[in-house]
Parts: sequence; C-alpha cells; structure tokens
Amino acid sequence: MIRMPDAVEIAPGTHWIGALDPGLREFDIILKTANGTTYNSYCVRGDNGVAIIDTVKASHAEEFFKRLEQVARYDEITTIVLNHLEPDHSGALPELMRRAPQAKLYISTKGQLMLKALVKDSTLQYNVVETGDSVELGGRTLRFFNTPFLHWPDTQCTLVEQQGILFSGDVFGCHFCDARLFNDRVGDFRFSFEYYYQHIMRPFREYVLNALTLLEPLAPKLIAPAHGPILREAPLSYMQRYRQLAAPLLHNEIGSDNKSLLVFYISSYGNTARMAQAVAEGAESIPAVRVSLYDLQAGGNLPFVDLIEEADGIAFGSPTINGDAVKPVWDLLSSLAVIKVSDKLGAAFGSYGWSGEAINMIEDRLRGLKLRVPVKGVRARLIPTDEELEQCRDLGKQLAQHLTGNIERRVISMSQLLAQEPSHA
Repeated sequence: MIRMPDAVEIAPGTHWIGALDPGLREFDIILKTANGTTYNSYCVRGDNGVAIIDTVKASHAEEFFKRLEQVARYDEITTIVLNHLEPDHSGALPELMRRAPQAKLYISTKGQLMLKALVKDSTLQYNVVETGDSVELGGRTLRFFNTPFLHWPDTQCTLVEQQGILFSGDVFGCHFCDARLFNDRVGDFRFSFEYYYQHIMRPFREYVLNALTLLEPLAPKLIAPAHGPILREAPLSYMQRYRQLAAPLLHNEIGSDNKSLLVFYISSYGNTARMAQAVAEGAESIPAVRVSLYDLQAGGNLPFVDLIEEADGIAFGSPTINGDAVKPVWDLLSSLAVIKVSDKLGAAFGSYGWSGEAINMIEDRLRGLKLRVPVKGVRARLIPTDEELEQCRDLGKQLAQHLTGNIERRVISMSQLLAQEPSHA
C-alpha cells in the first residue's frame, strides 16, 4: 500500500486526520494485529468553529498534526472531543491543547478521573457531557451519546446531526490498516472486525445491547470509528452484525424461565467422569434446569467459551495431579476473560490419589472470576464410593436449586452453633 500523506475528506467539511500504523503486530498484549491498525482522528468544520474528534497515539502525533494543518488553523479550533481516553486516542491531546489553548475539551462524566491520570496537568480545563448534550459549531451540531464500558467506563459516541456522521470511538472499529480508508475500498476486513468484537466488546455484551438501543434509531449515514475502516457503505449492517453477535441465543431453545448448567470434566481413569455423571444426575432432578455434560479431553476451548457465556452455572471436575488441577481445566478457565462470567454459579469436584488440592484451587479461581460458589465441592480418593457419588448428586441438586431460587432452607439448632464455637482452653 502507498502511504497516504494527506488529510482525507469523508463528508463536506469533515476530514480524517488520523495516523497509520501498518507495522503494529500486537495491541495491548491481548490482540494480534496482522494488518496493523489506524488511529482515527477527525476534523469537523462549522461556520463558527472547528472541532477535533479524538487524537492519536503519542508516537504518531507528527502525522496527526501534519494532516490537521492541511485542513484547519489552530486558532480556528473551538472544540476538542475525546470519545475515549485510552492513550491511543488521547496521546496527542496535551500538545494539541498547547497549540490551541482557546479550544474547549469535552469528555464524559466517567472520563474525569481517567483524564487526570493520563494527562498530568492540574490546570487542565474540561467540560463534562451526558447523553443528549450538544455543541454548536455553526451549521454543524455535535450531539453526545454515553456508551459506557465499550470498552472503558468513559466511552461515548458523537453525532454530527446535519450529516448523519457517527464518531463511534472503539465501537464498530477494528485493527486493520489500509490507506484506502473506506470500507468499500479496503481489503476484506471481516475477520478483523469480528476478532476485535470478540476480544474487546464481547465481555460487555449487555452494554453493547444497551448502546445499540441508543444508537440504532439515529440511523447514521456514515460510521467513523476510532480504529479501522470508515464505514460509509451500508453502515447499518455493521450495527446489525453487532446485534447478532451480542444477542443471547440459548433462551430461544430452552425458554427464558429455564436455567442452564454445564458440567465439564477430565478424567484419567474414569473416576472423575463417574462423579461428573452423578453431579449431572443430581442437577437434572430439579425441574427447569437444562444440564449438559462435556469431556474436556476433546479439547478446543472456543466452543466451550461460547457455551459458558450463556450458561447460568458451570461445574468443573478435575483429578489432582502433582498437587494441581490438570492443564485443560486451567486453559478453559483462563479463556473466560473474554466473556462476562460474574454472578454465574460455579462448583468443583474430582478424584485424587494423595492430597486433592485441585478442588479448592478451582473454587478459588471461580471466585476470582467473580462467580458465586454456593456449594462446597466434593472430593473422592481414587475410586468414588456409593456414598461419595451420592454427595456428587447432592452437589448437583443443590447447585440446580440455587440456580432456580428453590434452595432448601437449613434449620440450625443452638446446640449445633455452640458445637461450632472454637475452644479457648
């Protein structure tokens, strides 16, 4: 691709003035960027002033200022909007405000603490905006829409009402660098678009749906994200794709009144497998609970992550080997960072030969992921006895009762409480 030195008009009086980073191969540690990325910044000209929407990463500020100077003078800038304060969008802000000291900075309410942490300037002035607030440029109205946790608490979107341009921040963006800029001209970026959603937006699915409810009625004619291609051809189709990716599907099959419990296990000699079967049997004895049993030895975490995202409860069965749970269990647990699992129910069980640490370790990890672990796990030494298998059934039953809200209330006598008091003798 030929490197593009100039600002690009995306609509009358509105220009892309961002920066290209084609050599980037990893973003924020967790994302691979085979095509690099762009840091998109925009300049909007009104009759009475000029607005800059987002800036760029500090390392690419020179490109940004070069393009800005092609379409506006610094003394014309009246407005600076930061839709998101992550350093790849705010890196050039201090220098921009030094060059345009008269400009007013606009950020979301939740952006205040982040701004102070990122820009170490106690004298920095800014204005806080909420959904529905607006700024007039003269013939151009910027209207703000709060879209929290997409993917930071501070994120917002900005609409140029007269042109139907939605500056969407990270939403509807992706890491894909192509100097042709527009979605109807660049190469095939579908993989990058969905990869970005899966790793950046997916953990905040409920906020994605809230944002779509807010933004879809705007029916923008062009979506200008903070990364990746500008969406001028069929922009609403990208909103529709987000809704497809974020919409829960399981309740279409089992009904919204039912609960889903997934039981995962891996077993060396079949002992933990027998326990898993008993857990599933116990859970299935409770009406309105759909139970699924999966052997982790089959491998492939992604399908399991998809299932866990929509499940209400998950139980893990693992043998203890060398004082630890086995690797496939940890691999799946570590994969859950890309989805929201907080407030789901969790449990653990398994067979062991010597010490049986795996159960407590799995429970601790589940709590660390903010799952609730309401029932103590079951351990069985080597081959589970009939009594231990019955304990597994009871584990499954109790977990299902917690899922449905029908947990049996325990009556504890005063003598039992006194018996539990520690001795000070």
